Amino acid sequence: MTKQGIEVFENTLHKTYEWLNELMTLLSWSDTQRAYLALRSTLQALRDRLPLEIAIKLGAQLPMLIRGFYYEGWKPNETPIKVKGVEEFMEFVTAHAAHSSLSDSLDIEEVVRAVFRVMSHHISPGEIKHIQQALPQGLAVLWNNPESLR
Repeated sequence: MTKQGIEVFENTLHKTYEWLNELMTLLSWSDTQRAYLALRSTLQALRDRLPLEIAIKLGAQLPMLIRGFYYEGWKPNETPIKVKGVEEFMEFVTAHAAHSSLSDSLDIEEVVRAVFRVMSHHISPGEIKHIQQALPQGLAVLWNNPESLR
């Protein structure tokens, strides 16, 4: 234990803010709460679309705090949900955000692309490839230019 608190909690909080700060930079936002809601909504929609094994492997690579809200409310026996195209996935992300204060005026596709770029910066390339292969081709294109954060 450190003077400030338990080290594992300090580390996961630091990593979570790192993800949120990268997301805010990509979207030119200054609202951490808004970035959290965007990250949570996108990750949960992705989780619900992925096959069970891939969703679990992705969860294992997330920082502990992000992993907590990634798994929050998950019903694995009801997944994967067959979302086929980009527009359908955007509606799915919006539905995950519906119970939050995330603004309806957002460009959800821009948000999803930014979250995927942040993920590509922190998740192993092999796992990103597995995720892309598990998605319909139309959704996999949302992962364009992940190297721009590297």
